[in-house]
Amino acid sequence: MTNVWVFAQESDGAPTSATLELLTKARLLGTVTAFVGGDASAIAGALGEYGATKVYATGDLGGKLPGVAVSAAMKAVIDGGDSPDLIVFPQSYEGRDVVSRLSVKLDRTVLTNNVDVEVNGTTVTVTTPIFGGNVLVTTSFSGAAPYLALFRPKSFVAEPSGGGAPAVVAAPVPELGSTGAAAVTAVHTEETTGPKLDEATIVVSGGRGLGDAEKYTMIEQLAKLLKGAPGASRAIVDAGWVPYSYQVGQTGKVVKPGVYIACGISGATQHMVGMKGSKTIIAINKDKEAPIFGIADLGIVGDVHKVLPKLIEALQARG
Repeated sequence: MTNVWVFAQESDGAPTSATLELLTKARLLGTVTAFVGGDASAIAGALGEYGATKVYATGDLGGKLPGVAVSAAMKAVIDGGDSPDLIVFPQSYEGRDVVSRLSVKLDRTVLTNNVDVEVNGTTVTVTTPIFGGNVLVTTSFSGAAPYLALFRPKSFVAEPSGGGAPAVVAAPVPELGSTGAAAVTAVHTEETTGPKLDEATIVVSGGRGLGDAEKYTMIEQLAKLLKGAPGASRAIVDAGWVPYSYQVGQTGKVVKPGVYIACGISGATQHMVGMKGSKTIIAINKDKEAPIFGIADLGIVGDVHKVLPKLIEALQARG
């Protein structure tokens, strides 16, 4: 039976969606332990519901850099005799920080940017998309465990298992020496309204076809009417029209909503990697040869400046 650890993260008093996705996959591979950098009391129940039978928690980090503290705590637990076969991390800023430091401490290879994992006996194999998602590469770990792997968000579907409350075990942070001197002095969170982009069931994204930054208000208005989240292509993020947090694509956020509406987006490979898993894709573009139509379930060949106002007007009329 494979012993799998999941690096679990918390947001607003609940496990992040990426954490729940990894727990769901991990319980199909073997026994599951969640590792929390902080106080796990608020989320332990939810972690158990999604498959964790044990939770290691460092307790309050006291302002220490999470990557430094959590990787040291993980190493201490492993040195103490509880060594996992596989440790999986979300491909987030904090996940990458922790795994990179742990990789050095354990002298183990890290495989990143994965979308699937399989265990066959003692062999662990991950799947990684390359060339904009057009080719999938499978790679098997060799050498000694634990194996370390990071996974893109939305690689797995989060589903509760109905598990009970897990045992919570303290994993105190050891003495960090000079590396422990660095501390988090402030955290700034961008204010947003409505559903989060990577969790919304409906996403409305705009691209360069909107013409100028002022026209992006149509995207926000339509998203609000549909109770969805606004998104954007890299082109208009780079142009400064909207913040980076709106970007959908290979270098932005991966989304898999029930409905994805692409407005004035031609469909560069890098963008489609981030949204092609959507259940229903609707594309609006005046260029009938735009690549986005190749993956769209419904295509509207037309000017977004004419189509969107009519769509907004129709939704407003419905009240």
